[in-house]
Amino acid sequence: MSETAGELQSLLDNASGAVAIGELEAAADCFLRAAALDPACFDAWHGLGMVLMRSGELKSALGAALMATDLQPNDLLAWTSLSQIHVKMGNITEAEAAKGNARILSLGGRIVKDTP
Repeated sequence: MSETAGELQSLLDNASGAVAIGELEAAADCFLRAAALDPACFDAWHGLGMVLMRSGELKSALGAALMATDLQPNDLLAWTSLSQIHVKMGNITEAEAAKGNARILSLGGRIVKDTP
């Protein structure tokens, strides 16, 4: 394992440990550092979104959750989490759209992202 990969895994492990004992600020810091170390790390963005949602930082949570769905558009949990954040923000139309994508995935379908 490379030094960077080891550091990334350590940050993710520390973040998960912090979540487990309710230290959301420490968890968010570790997830954010992991995302900075590897911007393509789905686990960092997804974890960050969930922790920020639990902390009430909904705008930042939304940004992290959108990154997670961009990185892994066929991840059921990512779409479910995005839907939850939209519900908490009162964005019902967006929440329903994200829930619809989660439903497609739960039935074995795939999400096709538009290419720019």
